[in-house]
Amino acid sequence: MDDWGDVGFEGAQFDPDAVLWVRGVDYLTGWRDATRAAAELGDALSEAGVDVAGVKLRASTDADGSGIVRLELSPMTAREMAKLARAAAAQRRKAG
Repeated sequence: MDDWGDVGFEGAQFDPDAVLWVRGVDYLTGWRDATRAAAELGDALSEAGVDVAGVKLRASTDADGSGIVRLELSPMTAREMAKLARAAAAQRRKAG
């Protein structure tokens, strides 16, 4: 899930004909940044023990050219991630 051709990672499927282009806006830089961020997030989720089969990451851009990472989760995976987030929050409260 951490590479362009892996299952669940759709960041490399940029279709330039599927978007409205505004002259002078650098969409490619934002998309590249989002692609790298999606791969980084996929790696982190995998390292945290999340079943990445229930995760879809897609790189995109906003109208101003800034990168966006879209995350889709199965309900089971969403609950798993919520549990991990709560555990991390509890650790931060203890440390603080």
